[in-house]
Amino acid sequence: MAKLEIKTKENPKLGQSTLSDGRVSLFLEYYLGREEMPILDENGGQVIYESGKMAGKPKFSVKHNRRKENLYLYILNKPKTAVERQRNKETLELAVKIRHEREQELKESLNGYRLKKDRQINFLDYFQAYNDSYTKKDVRMMQIALNRFKDFLQVSYPQYKTSIKPEYLTKDMMTLFVEYLQTRSVGEGAKSIFQRFKKVIHYAIEHDVMMKNPCVGVVCKVDEQTLRKDVLSLEEEQTLMNTHYDNENPEIRRAFIFCLYTGIRFCDVVDLEYRNVDYSNKLLSFEQNKTKGHSASSGVVTPLNDGLISLIGKLPEDEKADTRIFHLPSHTMCLKALRRWTKRAGITKHITWHCARHSFAVNILNNGANIKTVSSLLGHSGLKHTEKYTRAVDSLKKDAINSLPELHF
Repeated sequence: MAKLEIKTKENPKLGQSTLSDGRVSLFLEYYLGREEMPILDENGGQVIYESGKMAGKPKFSVKHNRRKENLYLYILNKPKTAVERQRNKETLELAVKIRHEREQELKESLNGYRLKKDRQINFLDYFQAYNDSYTKKDVRMMQIALNRFKDFLQVSYPQYKTSIKPEYLTKDMMTLFVEYLQTRSVGEGAKSIFQRFKKVIHYAIEHDVMMKNPCVGVVCKVDEQTLRKDVLSLEEEQTLMNTHYDNENPEIRRAFIFCLYTGIRFCDVVDLEYRNVDYSNKLLSFEQNKTKGHSASSGVVTPLNDGLISLIGKLPEDEKADTRIFHLPSHTMCLKALRRWTKRAGITKHITWHCARHSFAVNILNNGANIKTVSSLLGHSGLKHTEKYTRAVDSLKKDAINSLPELHF
């Protein structure tokens, strides 16, 4: 195998690591300088040298900062043929060429920590490009995260409202951003938006657009045991079902009522197909989009009563089993229709599509269902996610008692 000739002063250095399948992976290792940190004793005081030439001077520990870049180039550990040896030679030559280019870019960078090609990047444009190529179902939330960050910059950092370089994002800025999110959102909204924002940060770090994660140590806290969204009582649900308005969409109406009586999320009800329904046993089986692939509780089985079977209907004779049960427009259009519907019904609560899930949980708990049953119906991985509904029920009971006339005796 051809040997790598690595000069000690090269930065970055070309390195190699042997994989379990016998191949050798090539990578670059950057040296980004050293950092001295004072050595402290158990009381927080600085340790000093007690003897020798350094007597009386403080002791420091040295941390060397390095970063690796995987080139995704591979050579064979033990080439057996002339073709394999030639391929190894060509791959090594390419790796050496890339190393040389990276070294020039590093030398030309302003601070030695960032490649030259990344210095002119506008993080807002980078974020938008990330969203434009994003294919997961939470793309709408990704765009909300970008818009919230732009709004935050407009308020707190107006000099960056249209353009900000990645290296200008600091921990202090992220702390203020989280505080801003918490003033704009209720419930878990702020936390959800910050999680999406961090996705882009991690992606930028993986692709060398950023060297340091400004979100490290910044936490968006939320009381996950408190239900902050409005819920519909059984009486309000009945009022809603009795209400109609001009040009209403029957598919939206049918799907929202189905969610009220099953607790299914919007992202799941929109994907439901007739093959998810076992008509003979009156069961609905599906995998939750939110937890699919990373939770053992992603699968949900929901019993169906005659009313729910009626809402679903039978598979049309000219359709296949993978036909969707509810033909819904975009989430935005569904939300607008829901707001018109609740307004016409005289319901003043702020009702979103997800409120159907919360209403389902609170109402069946209020009617005597135990928490384990509710947790299973909602597809929760543990009871801790369901406990907020029991607290909401306790609050409703307290409000009901307090609504009685004051007792005097």
